[in-house]
Parts: sequence; C-alpha cells; structure tokens
Amino acid sequence: MERTRATATDTQARELPEVADPSRVAPRDARELSRLFFDRLAVLEEGTPEHQYARNTLIEMNMSLVRFAAGRFHSRGPEEMEDIVQVGMIGLIKAIDRFDLSREAEFTSFAIPCIVGEIKRFFRDTTWAVHVPRRLQEARVQLARATEELRTRLGRTPTVQELSELMSLSEEEVCEARLAANGYHSSSLDAAISGGEDGEAALQDFIGAEDQALELVENFHALAPLLAELGERDRQIIHMRFVEELTQAQIGEHLGVSQMHVSRLLSRTLARLRDGMLTSH
Repeated sequence: MERTRATATDTQARELPEVADPSRVAPRDARELSRLFFDRLAVLEEGTPEHQYARNTLIEMNMSLVRFAAGRFHSRGPEEMEDIVQVGMIGLIKAIDRFDLSREAEFTSFAIPCIVGEIKRFFRDTTWAVHVPRRLQEARVQLARATEELRTRLGRTPTVQELSELMSLSEEEVCEARLAANGYHSSSLDAAISGGEDGEAALQDFIGAEDQALELVENFHALAPLLAELGERDRQIIHMRFVEELTQAQIGEHLGVSQMHVSRLLSRTLARLRDGMLTSH
C-alpha cells in the first residue's frame, strides 16, 4: 500500500503500519486496515501514544462511513448538513469504542447503524420548536403511527379512546401527546398570510392583544419614587386607604383626626402624585 510504512518506535507500534493520510485511504483498504488496528487496539493500554494513534487512525480512515450515512439526509440543506456530519462523527467514535472483533462482524455493518442512530437522536432532541420531555417526543411518534394505522383500518379519523386502546395508554396521555405534537413546528410572527381585501398580512396581525396590565406596570414604576418623596404621615394615609382599604373615618380614628381632615390630606397627596405622574410621562 503506497501510503503506509512501518514505524520504528517499539514492538507494539511496529506491528501497526503508519498511515500518512488516513482520511484518504480507499474504503476497501480501510476495511482491511481496520481489522489490524482493532486487533492491536484491544491489547494496547488506553491513554498511551500507541493506543491514541490506533484510535485516531481508525476514526480518520472510516470518515467515509459518516459521509455515506449523512448522505441519507441531504434534503436537510447545506447548513444543517454540517451539523449532521459532526453528529455522525460522534456516532463513529462511539462505534469504534464499542466494536468487538470477537463478534466476527464487519465494522461497517456495526458502525452505520450507530452513526445513523446518533443522527436521528440529534433530530429528535433538537428539531422541536418547543422543548418537551423525551417521553412526549416518543409518544408523538407512537401517536402518529397509531393514527395512520387506525385511519387506514377504519376509513376515518380514530377517536381518543381507540388510540388509547391501540397505544396501551390512558386517554389523558393520548391527549397530552397530541398537545405536545403542537410543539414540533412553529411559525414566525412575521410569516406572511395572503388573502383578504388588504392583500398580504403578517401572522402577528391576527393573534394576541394589547395587555392593559403593561401600562399599569409602567405606572407603578413611575409612582414608586414619588411615593418615596412623601412624608411619613402621607405615606401612611395612602397605605391605609389603598392597601388596607380603610375608610376615611377609620383612618381618622387611627390618626386621631377628623374625617374631614383626612379627606383634605388625601386629596392634597393624590393631587401631588397625579402631577408627578403627568410630569414623568
């Protein structure tokens, strides 16, 4: 083989050919070399330079398996394909670490399912628009299969009870899975919706409403420093009237003044707060 030559380090390393560029080894040669490297990897001590060399060479020689497996998902687009290849590499590394020559199976046959499985787990865990528990993600897949099976068998949309019986889940769990399925896809609030007299409109024009409480929050925020500027008695009157909801007569009894005096103090304080709020806005 043109790109291999014997090393001259120690006895163990001499038994492994040094591959100048493992990533460019032809697939047929990679299969033959992989057996040799796996055989030595099993007896080399983990953490040694020889073990690291054998493991890294196996990874680079078998990168073509990742590209082959990732090719199944070419419709995902070039940007996502880069992530798919990275995830596939993780699957390849796990396959190398778990492979056992005693099984008498080709590494290729063992590695491809590991790589594809890692990619599918990546899709399952990251492609949901809203994060939901894994059990609900799996229930969604089960629900989709059960729905299609019953729709074909019955010629109509199945009921929750029928789905419950087929899936061996309670009706509440079926409903929960249906609700969770809504988190798989999402739409942008800027998504264009055609139709109507005005032509295209954005999705955000049809959902939501003004939250009146937001204005109340802004008012509370502006009112806080104005209250802090009041005297102790004025703050106490405001608290008793609007927090404890006491009447003016009860406030007068508590302070030892007449109801009329409380009314004048309260009116003066509220006017001061009102003026402060108008100025701040």
